[in-house]
Amino acid sequence: MYGNQLDEAAKIVAAKREENLKFEHARLTADEKDDLLKKFHPDRIPEQFAEIKIGPNKGQKAPLELLEMLQAKPRIEPEKIDLSHIDYESDVLVIGGGGAGTSAAIMASEAGAKVLLVTKLRVGDANTMMAEGGIQAADKPNDSPAQHYLDAFGGGHFDGKPELVYTLVNKAPSVIKWLNDLGVEFDKMPDGTMVTTHGGGTSRKRMHACKDYSGAEIMRTLRDETFNRADSITVVDFTSAIEIIKDDKGNACGAVLMNMETNEIRIAKAKVVIIATGGAGRMHYQGFPTSNHYGATADGLVMAYRAGAKLLYQDSLQYHPTGAAYPSQILGKLVTEKVRSLGAKLINKDGTVYIHPLETRDVNASGIIREVKEGRGVENGVQTAVWLDTPMIEMIHGEGTILKSIPAMYNMFIKYGIDIRKEPILVYPTLHYQNGGVEIDKTCHTNVGNLLVAGEASGGVHGTNRLMGNSLLDVVVFGREAGIEAGKMFKDIKLADTSKLSLKHVKDFEAEREKAGIKGDAVSPKLLPTYHHGNPEFEGKEIPGATK
Repeated sequence: MYGNQLDEAAKIVAAKREENLKFEHARLTADEKDDLLKKFHPDRIPEQFAEIKIGPNKGQKAPLELLEMLQAKPRIEPEKIDLSHIDYESDVLVIGGGGAGTSAAIMASEAGAKVLLVTKLRVGDANTMMAEGGIQAADKPNDSPAQHYLDAFGGGHFDGKPELVYTLVNKAPSVIKWLNDLGVEFDKMPDGTMVTTHGGGTSRKRMHACKDYSGAEIMRTLRDETFNRADSITVVDFTSAIEIIKDDKGNACGAVLMNMETNEIRIAKAKVVIIATGGAGRMHYQGFPTSNHYGATADGLVMAYRAGAKLLYQDSLQYHPTGAAYPSQILGKLVTEKVRSLGAKLINKDGTVYIHPLETRDVNASGIIREVKEGRGVENGVQTAVWLDTPMIEMIHGEGTILKSIPAMYNMFIKYGIDIRKEPILVYPTLHYQNGGVEIDKTCHTNVGNLLVAGEASGGVHGTNRLMGNSLLDVVVFGREAGIEAGKMFKDIKLADTSKLSLKHVKDFEAEREKAGIKGDAVSPKLLPTYHHGNPEFEGKEIPGATK
């Protein structure tokens, strides 16, 4: 029970539940989808974007919050950094300890490389850990990578780079096998057959899950495998990369690192650099709450951009339609799409099913925003929202389904007295995924020599919208591809002579910034969000690793 006026509002949903359960909302036509997105999706609000004035993407648009970071002051003064003192030396430097970074480190290690993995927080403190619903792969008899391709390419508005989408879907079955062999506990039938379900925008049941802890289970396994390779993978945690280092030929050959607890600077030299720093939810674009982990502040985009790497679809974000909207303690936390794939429908304050629950994420997010803006949302004192009618799940699949299939969702709400088996829950879009990022090819190369990018920090895999289950797939597929590629490359590359290490590109960027007349005191990469919440103890004080 909610214990307030929401109990009365929920009765409207309960009264129409039987009727709504039988009702199947028609799928929107292509024109209807386009109209809905144009009017209500956050990416379509012109005043929330501005033109990039400097760098490889000069003249293109970026969200205001990202634009500030792309054009901000560097954290360091290049002339004050001693590049002659090398603290770490490796064949492959992996920046980021999530699913993509660990997958890359494992595969580079497998090829015989000496790997240094640096991560801002701890290995596994990443969006991978927080992913819930599952991972896609067309490995059933009634499915195929070709069908998966059509779903993913179309779901991304046909904006994905074809070679990246092709790689994603064709590597998927082998990635599931690899993860299973490593020890990921996928949901299976008694005979060992993997359970698969639908996701929004999918034409086949190809979602492989570990209840609704899928990302945590995959990350647990990848983290353990990384630590098991301590002889070839050195992990340095609570350490951020803040600038890429180049050699005299303009190739990436290391990074300037900063200890997050002491702010001490360290220098890492490597033959190949892989950026796998994840997303940007903690930038809180347009003031949206986020489902992202604490360190998701677009650092990889900033470092790569300053080094001369091109971005792709940097103006495209994914707002997951179902973020928790009540109570305030869990505002923005992800309510996995698996809840809708099991049958829960989206309901407005009048008890009306206003859209099909498995439309693509951008369409469903826009639909919720429309209902709220047009007065059909549920006022609750935290975030005006719509209902997600979770009791429908056990009406469809039987008693016990919620505890068996989505225990994380049950546990998240029951702490606040809300039993999702009996009461609907309130949801509103939450900033979830960075669709765009650093442009890569199918082997994760950027336009900067010896600089690879994998996972959510890359752009082009998903176009301008991502389907459920393709993020966990993306980080493992392209994390592996980056590691495999680095494992080939390092054998033919000599470590740069220390005297040739350079941060000239950082000075050049500062000069370009000054020439463009860019003002402001912001510094980047951001590293950590700053949450003062009006607490006078922290106002005006610098928090190590965070911007002032």
